[in-house]
Amino acid sequence: MTTIGDLLGVAFAGLVTGMVVLLIFEGIMSLARAFDFGSSSGWLALILPVWLFTEEFRAAGYGAYRIVVAALGAGLGVAVGMTLAGLASAGFPPLVSGAVGALGLTVVYCLIWFYGLRWLSHRAG
Repeated sequence: MTTIGDLLGVAFAGLVTGMVVLLIFEGIMSLARAFDFGSSSGWLALILPVWLFTEEFRAAGYGAYRIVVAALGAGLGVAVGMTLAGLASAGFPPLVSGAVGALGLTVVYCLIWFYGLRWLSHRAG
């Protein structure tokens, strides 16, 4: 990805696609009375963004800087995502609180990955 807008756009597209698929699944299971609507975890929407992040990691080439940036982005992303999910869980079902957490994780990881990778690779080379 050449710009932060590209990375965020593709990550958000994957997140929205994951949420739409999850909502369709929730609707079908709710109609079948298998479980209540909204009881699945919204964190499942992260499947496509995590795939994107994995491919970005692979494409970054070799070097310790990509491992450092990925670990930092994942750690801070999970911390922000879990914090937002915890705040949203007060009055919302797991589907909504997980989706809010997934959104927070995606934004934080994208920002740290894009800017951190460029900064560290510039300093290393």
